[in-house]
Amino acid sequence: MNLVAGPGSRKAVRPGDVFTLELVDGRHLFGRVVAADLPRERAPMPGANLIYLYEAVSGSPEPDPARLRPDALLVPPLFINRLPWSKGYFRTVAHHGPAPSDLLAEHCFRTTTGQHVDLDGEPTTHSEPCGTWSLAGYLSVDREIGRALGLPVVGHAR
Repeated sequence: MNLVAGPGSRKAVRPGDVFTLELVDGRHLFGRVVAADLPRERAPMPGANLIYLYEAVSGSPEPDPARLRPDALLVPPLFINRLPWSKGYFRTVAHHGPAPSDLLAEHCFRTTTGQHVDLDGEPTTHSEPCGTWSLAGYLSVDREIGRALGLPVVGHAR
């Protein structure tokens, strides 16, 4: 894995929570909770959280809020459960907003049938970045980060 687990947390996440993901080389990536504990109508699974992962990489676990912008995403928005926090792969380090300027103007997700939907699950036109209307696990987050940063991808040839 490219991610290092730290102490886990069972604390509920809130929109605006900023978290760090530590890489095995000691660098840190950052993410933000955009929406938390979503109902089934607004997510592929009840209780899912919508997160952004940013391309900002730092030697410190302290985020630079100016670099946490919706035009600087490392990967498209992801739906995820609480497991990355409880296992210690995501560690909440700050709380900022989210202000409207912290969010994409529109969200786009591709369903398993190839349809594009918005955050409410309603049909929409394709826009980038376009995520997947499914629940990602911490292992798939690790793979996506590996692909985006050119790091080893566990369980998959490069």
